[in-house]
Amino acid sequence: MAANENQVGGDHYKEMAIDVIEFCRVNDIGFIEGNVIKYVCRHKRKGGLTDLLKAKHYLQILIDND
Repeated sequence: MAANENQVGGDHYKEMAIDVIEFCRVNDIGFIEGNVIKYVCRHKRKGGLTDLLKAKHYLQILIDND
């Protein structure tokens, strides 16, 4: 089994039509931007408000370094 077919620690990404890692890879999206996408995409299935706050944190990093 390929690594991208085996999610460790839940199935919250498998329910999505497009895998977040693959989306970021093919679109050449950087680490910080990828984390924003990751946390926004999974907040309803996993981390709720905490994931949205994590996404906000990464957005603030982008803003502070623009």
